[in-house]
Amino acid sequence: MKKILSAILIFVILFVGAGYFVGNYFVTFALKRENNQPPQATANIADPNYKAPPQPNFQNEIWTVQSFDNLTLHATYFLPENPSHRWAILVHGYGREQTYAFDYAEEYLKHGYNVLTPDLRASGTSEGVYLTMGTFESRDIVLWAEKIVERDPQAKIILHGVSMGAATVMMTAALNPKNVVAVVEDCGYTTAYEMFSAQLQKIFGLPEFPIMNIVDVVSKIKTGVAVSDAAPIISVANSKIPTLFIHGDTDKLVPFEMLDKLYNASTAPVKEKFVVKGAGHADAKITDPPKYFQRVFGFIDKYTD
Repeated sequence: MKKILSAILIFVILFVGAGYFVGNYFVTFALKRENNQPPQATANIADPNYKAPPQPNFQNEIWTVQSFDNLTLHATYFLPENPSHRWAILVHGYGREQTYAFDYAEEYLKHGYNVLTPDLRASGTSEGVYLTMGTFESRDIVLWAEKIVERDPQAKIILHGVSMGAATVMMTAALNPKNVVAVVEDCGYTTAYEMFSAQLQKIFGLPEFPIMNIVDVVSKIKTGVAVSDAAPIISVANSKIPTLFIHGDTDKLVPFEMLDKLYNASTAPVKEKFVVKGAGHADAKITDPPKYFQRVFGFIDKYTD
């Protein structure tokens, strides 16, 4: 009997150890910044030929905030030519940094908006080791909104995010951030768990079960939150902020069908869908920039006038 119990104990220890090894590998691969470089998975997802646009030629300042878990986060504040109470926080995507939002910033600035482009935690010049796919990032965006209101109590703030940035702004909206009047989400996912499950099969040929279940547990241990906690589809069901949902119909990273799932779950008092034909992941803007910003400003300007 003792031999049987010992054998069972050894098996359990080996099973748990192997599970943790696998989970730790994928958490590191997908979420950890090392040597100031984005997670390794970025190489499998991001277009290596796409370069960050130049910085807008507008007066700017460097801002910082301290996160709830003591990280120093950085952002660039751009001032429009004429003073305004219109503000936009532009949130970059997975494995990127604020410089990849500079082309969006250029259009907002020309349109008379004050613009803030944060480096999300564990990205760019901001501190942090792990991405949390929008869970902690959304709390950080709340802090940026509060900092804007400190400077301009009459601020009317737009949140505009792409990819993981879109997931982040959807989750931020459910936290009732100060003075935020509208949200633009571009190709955001329903849940990070579902998105990573699809990529697990695509990149490694591995099934969701049991790998993602293990990753979820290890992520909670390593980052403080599970991958499954990044669930914009739950957040949009608690949002009271007007929202524009954008998605390219040939998106192969965040499946196009996630658009309808998010839109249908949303309780925003006003909501619109904008489908960009022929656009892949995060390509809605570059597919037709004039039409993209015409639709964006057509939606948000009525909330910032």
